[in-house]
Amino acid sequence: MSSKLANIVHAFAGKRILLVGDLILDRYVYGDAERISPEAPVPVLRTVESSETVGGSANVAACLRALGCSVTCCGVVGEDLHGRTLRTMLSELGCDTGGVIADDSRPTTTKTRLVGLAQHRHRQQLLRVDEEDRSPLSGAIATDLAKFAVSAVATADAICIEDYDKGVISRALVEAIVAEASKTKTPVLVDPARLTSYDRYRGATVVTPNREELSIASGTRCNDTDAAATAAMRVLKESGIDSAVVTLDRDGAIVVARGESEHVPTIPRSVYDNTGAGDAVLSMLAAAIAAGAELRDAARLANVSGGLEVEKFGCVPIKADEVLADLRLSERSENGKLCSCDELIAELTLRRDRGESVAFTNGCFDILHAGHVDFLKRCRREASLLVVGLNADASIRRLGKGDDRPINPFEDRAAVLSAIECIDYVVGFEEDTPENLIRSIKPDVLAKGEDWAQKGIVGGDFVKKNGGKVVLIPLVKGRSTTSVIERIRNTKSD
Repeated sequence: MSSKLANIVHAFAGKRILLVGDLILDRYVYGDAERISPEAPVPVLRTVESSETVGGSANVAACLRALGCSVTCCGVVGEDLHGRTLRTMLSELGCDTGGVIADDSRPTTTKTRLVGLAQHRHRQQLLRVDEEDRSPLSGAIATDLAKFAVSAVATADAICIEDYDKGVISRALVEAIVAEASKTKTPVLVDPARLTSYDRYRGATVVTPNREELSIASGTRCNDTDAAATAAMRVLKESGIDSAVVTLDRDGAIVVARGESEHVPTIPRSVYDNTGAGDAVLSMLAAAIAAGAELRDAARLANVSGGLEVEKFGCVPIKADEVLADLRLSERSENGKLCSCDELIAELTLRRDRGESVAFTNGCFDILHAGHVDFLKRCRREASLLVVGLNADASIRRLGKGDDRPINPFEDRAAVLSAIECIDYVVGFEEDTPENLIRSIKPDVLAKGEDWAQKGIVGGDFVKKNGGKVVLIPLVKGRSTTSVIERIRNTKSD
């Protein structure tokens, strides 16, 4: 894992972000879509469940909170049930909602998604229904909103403006925020709406359009990185914005500043749903810049955050631990396979989200022999990942295997295991048994040698209770560490 990027992520905690933008309530109605309506050629959705979550700039707030930042929200909701729900959700996230103003002349912007469940589990969005008023705010509400936003600038490490073009963000509001931010040299980041001009964002520090948004603003097709860089430079010059981070889906991103551009590549992703990707990018950029990161490094982290978001269904805030896990995964060859329990849990969570399963086994693995190798290969066949729990030196000494055990120290044993292709992770444990480790990892498969059949398998009941299984692996006859050590001793005595 890049220590520089990891250090930036660790510095997110407590950074203060002022968030101004269109607050949206996202509603999901899930149902089985098993037949076509006799009334029209459309699916019939038989409702199974429904849920509500934060959307729009409220989702940016959730993303920032997941990264460890403190957030002050500034926006408008209706004087209605949806508005009260949204305000409550933001408060439960730990956000300051002092700048959330209720306007009885307009509804809370609400997006309701109807989602079909193929075979009761595979989700597919069928239709979205929007409730909104996109007209500009009334004079009194706009004045109150600007007054609060300007007053909150002084305590912010960075300012986010999330524009969904729902009437909240105006040129006058941005001008007031930028003017105040210039006094404290506070960076202002803008996620733009689908506009043909970015004049309303004049004076901002960074604008973060995606490929399509930049194409609309520049009036040109940004089919490749060169075209996007040229378009971004022109848009920045015309709108008086300092810099841009343009996200280009599979092509990563480009950073444009001071008349120069730099391409920041990304790793390929399995795209499940691009909902919320822009919010994830903006929140990561803001957190990173607030933590003192250079724009290029912030863009690299934003690539990771946006990539993780598109692998999930709906708007799911990306946690700092997930980002760290993804950084580690992308540089696996450099990091090796030995990791702490916390690092392991974060990576396994990420990989399980991608559909992978986990097998776990444990042991001393003091002197590795052919029996071990055969056993570990068989364990790996039980799942897509194999985690090996490795006894610490003190743990082995307490097992009563002999005063001279372990023969090899933990670091050497871990290094040898890490070199075995079928093993994905090695994690140490200090206790006499791996019970706590198993409870933390929650493996899908707990694998042990068949000689444990009558001994009682530590963690077996827990794994089965959680829907996993216990597998006994056949052992190679005549192969054991004890027998190897005995042969060595006998050879010496001869």
